[in-house]
Amino acid sequence: MRELDGFEDELIERFKEHPVLANIPRLPDEDFAAILLQRRFVSLAFTPSYDLAIDLLRDEVGLRIARTILREEYPDSHGNTRSHREDMKEDLLQLGISRRALVETKPTEATKKAINDTFELIADAGARDADADVRLLTILRFWGEVLVSVEYGRLWERIGPLLTRNGENRSRFYYPHYVHDAKAHPLATVSLLSTTHSDRLATRLSELLARQGSTACFREAEERSLQLKTRFYDQFLLAPDRVGT
Repeated sequence: MRELDGFEDELIERFKEHPVLANIPRLPDEDFAAILLQRRFVSLAFTPSYDLAIDLLRDEVGLRIARTILREEYPDSHGNTRSHREDMKEDLLQLGISRRALVETKPTEATKKAINDTFELIADAGARDADADVRLLTILRFWGEVLVSVEYGRLWERIGPLLTRNGENRSRFYYPHYVHDAKAHPLATVSLLSTTHSDRLATRLSELLARQGSTACFREAEERSLQLKTRFYDQFLLAPDRVGT
């Protein structure tokens, strides 16, 4: 497991250093707003991605963990509490993005491809006979949790000062997900007492990997998940060229 942790940590560092994410604090306001608006569409695809993976999972323990995480996206069955998607909208409005921008912004071709390719990655994982469950849980954890925390950590460098007022953190979406989705413990030491989404998925994933023996499918699923994330941000690569020094 320690070798897998090293492999995974290298991928995480590679993602952190993507030119767009690494330059978030220095981007012009309009470029930063464009990233948030496009990233919103990827976030909207989070729950159907989980639903698709749940349809394809056969491991009952993994299923229960995925179901629990999905249900946390809608914390109130009576409709009195905002969903996490609504919390994102509230953060965007607090950041000065107008409702008109939310209404009029459409997903770019690159954003639509990132979403469609995610569904294809999950479907392909579910079609595997021997290691479908490992692949699916790996994608949910790495694409849906670990790398999301990395993204929001980078975004928080810019968002944090804007949503912290009089010492109070007013973020309802970006900061909580930055914290709750993170890889808090290595795969080698994760336990049932872990609380982040990433680590809860890792408890079962590490058990399945130990039972299976081979780790090639884990590595492939993480590499492909990283490619999806990287290609989404590649569409904004012109933005760093316009950053002031």
